Amino acid sequence: MIVTLHSYKGGTGKTLLSVNLAMTFANLGKKVCLLDLDLRAPSLSSTFNNTTNCWINNYLNKSCKAENILSECTPQYIKDGHLFVGLANPSTEAIRDMSSKDRKWEMEALGRLLSLKEHLLTDMNFDYVVCDSSPGLQYSSINAIVIADVVLVVTSVDKSDVDGTQRMIRDLYDLYEKKTGIVVNKVPQTILSGRTHIKLDTHNLPIIDLIPCSCDVLQSGGEYLFAFEKKEHPITQSLSKIAMKIRQF
Repeated sequence: MIVTLHSYKGGTGKTLLSVNLAMTFANLGKKVCLLDLDLRAPSLSSTFNNTTNCWINNYLNKSCKAENILSECTPQYIKDGHLFVGLANPSTEAIRDMSSKDRKWEMEALGRLLSLKEHLLTDMNFDYVVCDSSPGLQYSSINAIVIADVVLVVTSVDKSDVDGTQRMIRDLYDLYEKKTGIVVNKVPQTILSGRTHIKLDTHNLPIIDLIPCSCDVLQSGGEYLFAFEKKEHPITQSLSKIAMKIRQF
């Protein structure tokens, strides 16, 4: 199953959720691949080491095979599952190159991603592939949605984020007819307790979970794996719920 996490804008916590969701599936004994498809602002290389000489950029540019982009990054505390990561090149030169691609290249990249999907699921027997996409409505974001079996739309409760998410629900996800769920992140306690309400029209899409705003996240300094050091952490509990709901899609 391909699970793509998408958002209207940056800063929603999409990458943190992508990483920890992949970890959650691996912790359940699954073989998992995490792909950094945010080619214009890649960040997973700050958490995982690239043990190959290839990046996702190389695969999309037809200069390497699919298996060459994967590094095994299974943490020691995961006993039965496996986590492989495909990283995007974080260099300034590579980001400039990805930002200059035209529509023809993006269409060819979609074909490469569809081939990658088939290879990972059929030939390499991955149970789950989690894709951290770029925010917004760029071609690369749409490509990541097209290859997905399930799309998780991550939004905060910020008004501009909610408004943008509602437009994408109406104009994008309905168009591609994907199994789609909403994850509301950084939710204040007043909403969780029911004292205030989220003004979010999901157009009948399910809200998968409300993830509480956590000072631990702000204090972690971008350390994406912090929740797994705290088994009872609210984010860890939310991720377990999200993983279970995805398995039921």
